[in-house]
Amino acid sequence: MNTHFRTRREFLRTGALSGAISSTAPAFFVNTMGSLQAEAEEKGAHALKGKDSTILVVLQMAGGNDGVNTLIPFANDHYHRARRRLNLGRSDLLKIDDELAFHATMTGFKQLYDDGELGIVQGVGYPNPNRSHFRSTEIWQTASDSNKFEKHGWIGRYFDHACKGADPTVGINVGRQNPQAFASKDPLGVTVQNPATYRFIDPIRGSEMDMAAADKSLRALNQPDEDDGSLELVSGGTIGGIAGKTMLEGSPLDFLERTALDAQVSSDEILKISQKARNLVDYPQSALSNSLRMVARLIGGGLSPRVFYVSQGGYDTHVNQAQTHERLLRELSGGVKAFVSDLKAQGNFDRVMVMTFSEFGRRVQENASGGTDHGAGSLLFTIGKKINAGLIGDYPSLAPGDLNRGDLKHSVDFRSVYASVLEQWLQTDSAAVLGRKFEPIKLI
Repeated sequence: MNTHFRTRREFLRTGALSGAISSTAPAFFVNTMGSLQAEAEEKGAHALKGKDSTILVVLQMAGGNDGVNTLIPFANDHYHRARRRLNLGRSDLLKIDDELAFHATMTGFKQLYDDGELGIVQGVGYPNPNRSHFRSTEIWQTASDSNKFEKHGWIGRYFDHACKGADPTVGINVGRQNPQAFASKDPLGVTVQNPATYRFIDPIRGSEMDMAAADKSLRALNQPDEDDGSLELVSGGTIGGIAGKTMLEGSPLDFLERTALDAQVSSDEILKISQKARNLVDYPQSALSNSLRMVARLIGGGLSPRVFYVSQGGYDTHVNQAQTHERLLRELSGGVKAFVSDLKAQGNFDRVMVMTFSEFGRRVQENASGGTDHGAGSLLFTIGKKINAGLIGDYPSLAPGDLNRGDLKHSVDFRSVYASVLEQWLQTDSAAVLGRKFEPIKLI
């Protein structure tokens, strides 16, 4: 029997059915799988490293968030002229100064801002912006120029550069498939929907493959119930799965041992922690809150990835934006505030930094359907005990003559934000990860 697995994850998918084929499998396969339990338990005691290291939580606001109605320039006449239906009244906003205010639903963010734990990077974008959800998300996740394509994600390149030999749980995505941001040469990072059904995600961009009926059944068992609440579908969200190595390195036995140990140690550890750890505060009811609740539980239980990735979808507000955007911002603000309170109760808040992003902003001018269309420049938030709080950069001009085809112009390249996160928080060489040097900004 000459079986060739292109990636460890293909082996895991096939190996999960080993009970059904053990009678016909090669002896070395059966012996290897049967003797790994003790070694896995021993390795599990020290496989997770860096329990005192910093943690980055990336929060994707998928669909293209309207930054103008998130941080509102309520004193700007251009705003009121462009948003005759969508402009928000001056009296019921959460003002941070004489010109800007949070949306009225963002009480959690206002509290974090007042406490010096929230930063707002204004005017974020990139040259020659793309208004396609798919392509712009890809640009943000791979940190590429708009006219170039990168195979690997910016976080995946960080894994390759700074996390060699780390446990697969060095990066954890809460979702249905690993984001392209995690794509790397040497696959690290795992996706979890529900710790009880944790498994590695197939690397072939989340697509259904031509596989045995038993394999499809296994996948079905691994899907959470419809009301599980651990994940929401992401609008305009993740692009694809992790790109693994395409050639088998080393002997088949070495490959099987590495793969089985990686899978067993990480899945056992995640399940054990999720069952043992408890959240210390109540969270609002939302899919995003459920994702953040899981992240807090894993951190509180002692699991210490360098990066968590969570998503909130629905920001593609072409129609009837007012109600949808209000709900999304309430869920964002409330969920993150509860997450911060949970981390504080654990004593872990000083180790964690949250960074939000959205693939683009919205146009300044509202449309005829009570919504806004795809734009360019926007904003992002940073949250943490050690972050540089307050306003960072300048709010883009809303004057018609200063717009780029109706869109806000950016003044901060998003890769400058990434570079600053890499250098100042994750303590690694940003140029080695991003391919070149970007002007840093003070985030920490």
